[in-house]
Amino acid sequence: MQSPSFLLSLLIWLPILGGFATLAFGNARANGARWFSTGVALVTVVASVLLLTGFDFANPGMQFVEDKMWIAVYNIRYHLGADGISVSLIVLTTLTTLLAMIGAWTSIDKRVSQYYAAFLILEGLMVGVFSALDVMLFYVFFEGMLIPMFLIIGVWGGPRRIYAAIKFFLYTFLGSLFMLVGLIYLYLKGGSWQLSDLYAMPLTATEQMWLFFAFLVSFAVKVPMFPVHTWLPDAHVEAPTAGSVILAAIMLKIGGYGFLRFVLPIVPDAGTEWAWLVIALSLIAVIYVGLVALAQDDMKKLIAYSSVSHMGFVTLGTFIAFGLVRDFGNGDAARLGLQGAMVQMISHGFISGAMFSCVGVLYDRMHSRMIKDYGGVANVMPWFAALFVLFAMANSGLPGTSGFVGEFMVILASFQKHPLIGFAAATTLIVGAAYTLWLVKRVLWGEVGNAHVAELEDINAREAFVLGTFAAGVLFLGIWPKPLTDLMEPSIANLAMQIASSKL
Repeated sequence: MQSPSFLLSLLIWLPILGGFATLAFGNARANGARWFSTGVALVTVVASVLLLTGFDFANPGMQFVEDKMWIAVYNIRYHLGADGISVSLIVLTTLTTLLAMIGAWTSIDKRVSQYYAAFLILEGLMVGVFSALDVMLFYVFFEGMLIPMFLIIGVWGGPRRIYAAIKFFLYTFLGSLFMLVGLIYLYLKGGSWQLSDLYAMPLTATEQMWLFFAFLVSFAVKVPMFPVHTWLPDAHVEAPTAGSVILAAIMLKIGGYGFLRFVLPIVPDAGTEWAWLVIALSLIAVIYVGLVALAQDDMKKLIAYSSVSHMGFVTLGTFIAFGLVRDFGNGDAARLGLQGAMVQMISHGFISGAMFSCVGVLYDRMHSRMIKDYGGVANVMPWFAALFVLFAMANSGLPGTSGFVGEFMVILASFQKHPLIGFAAATTLIVGAAYTLWLVKRVLWGEVGNAHVAELEDINAREAFVLGTFAAGVLFLGIWPKPLTDLMEPSIANLAMQIASSKL
């Protein structure tokens, strides 16, 4: 099926313009704002499906390319394109945004039009990040998406929302300044902002090292990696449920995407030289932050630390690829780690989005996130409990769920690098099961904890649709991940060969 050439622009600007149109509903027509914005999000999902169906799976290059001059005096272009990596993340973005907006239908009753507008604008900016082939355009989208999320946390968040919003903004904004310095240096050296030109630019070992650390700081904050992860639990705890869903399911993936799109092709030698550092920090995230999650008494904070731990697999798989190329001298050895990192990103999007949605379902009824306030929820909410257990099993890496596939691929790649690295990574299957099942035991099982729990009602049709869609994604990728890996394989292979062809 032939898709229109302007499809990426449509995916970016339809939700952004729809967001501004939603503002016109004002506070007096809240229900109209809900229906209109959700309709825009639904049309955006349809457009992303057209992107997927029109994509040539065998082509490792960029497709749906749009290239126009934007700011001529600085040679900045409006240059868009998508490969298999981008397409998978764009589809995840549009679907998750729609589900988050449906999930928030009754939980927000103040400034409704502004709330839904912020999500649509954020959606368009995130799609722009995954589509931009001009690095200055990428940076504009990269920074622009901070604004709607800052407002979502700061206006509709919890009691400490101002603190959490400012901390979120400062961490992510200051980190990205390092990337901006690196991009300006590359422009002054080569005269181009185009990613393809930067990939071909010859850089000395010293230049690569400084650029590597500039990119590392920027994307590490976004993932977030240990030890720059402390903003995430605060942001999640204070953000409204839909904000937490988007933050965990999509925004964290932009850090992993940055490593794949910038570090691997632009500074492959420095990436190989310093891969040990990122591998070490990733293992700390997988093990130590997982143990920190075990000690939490707030459901949101537990899942937030769980996200840091699971995203450690993304950076581990990415930088294991550098080590495998150094050890084996070819790109084929790196593909498993890179593929595992990408599968983990998509899988974590479904699982984390589902887990935070489940917490939102309980919070809407009890107005508490504290684990001690629950107990025996399965007795009064059996359908909710069944779905919650499924997502908990996926979060623990149970075979048959998407949580197992990406982690297994990264663990397997880690064993090829060194058995001790593989063993350390595999401990997440124990630690992850410990904190997740401990959460399930205290919230779902046993006798009904108190009178408030006894009065809980099971999920309604709207909540069942949201959680059921997440469940379908988790099971589909867990049972049959081949369509996703086929989509990304040519692009992943191309990345692996770029590492292999560098001067090691």
